[in-house]
Amino acid sequence: MRILVLADIHGNRAALDAIREPHDVCLFAGDLVDYGPEPAACVDWAKRHVTAGVRGNHDHGVAQNVEVQGAGGFRFLTAATRPPTVSALNPCRRRYLAELPTTRMLSLGGKRFLLVHATPRDPMDEYAAPDPAFWAARLAGVRADFVLCGHTHQPYTLTVNGITVVNPGSVGLPRDGDPRAAYAVIEDGRVQLKRVPYPVDQTIRAIQAGPVDRVAKQMLADLYRGGAYLGRWLRNGQAGVREAAPTG
Repeated sequence: MRILVLADIHGNRAALDAIREPHDVCLFAGDLVDYGPEPAACVDWAKRHVTAGVRGNHDHGVAQNVEVQGAGGFRFLTAATRPPTVSALNPCRRRYLAELPTTRMLSLGGKRFLLVHATPRDPMDEYAAPDPAFWAARLAGVRADFVLCGHTHQPYTLTVNGITVVNPGSVGLPRDGDPRAAYAVIEDGRVQLKRVPYPVDQTIRAIQAGPVDRVAKQMLADLYRGGAYLGRWLRNGQAGVREAAPTG
């Protein structure tokens, strides 16, 4: 069985469309929306193709129309893109986001998979680095062969106490300096972390044409191209743009 693992699509349809990996099952670890210009298309894709998925913090925020207060970093970008994201989704699409579970356990090919967006302890919000000691505490009591997560936008895999943790990285907004869409494939118990290029400029043009704050557009363009946007905006003295805790 060939399992495609995706996370953190964030409204980037061009990146999602570039993933043409053959698979039998698609598992999704949360965050279909916010940041990107085409959330409706990404929700529709998930409804058609995702076998099992969970709700990310951004899915929850958009489904409930949670207002975000924040002047810096990813909180600023969330605040700037949340209103147009909510406006782009009809009630049916927002209901799909709201009805995604926060955790999902399933068996495939004789293996048990636990899906969360962040960690088993805090399924939507905890930021989990690839640290075995950190994960050992979060996996205590978990009965699974694989834990699939997202939220950090950085791909990694590690095995802790017999459980393999897989973070496929972000399809739509990587944060590791590599602009390619990230995903993972699991086949016969083996994990492959993979990347694929996509037409980044297509996504940037869609952002530039939309109703998003001018500074947010420029920050997102930097991110889509793989740049470290915070340093640039701090050096240029952009008012109100300062580093904040990641929001996933």
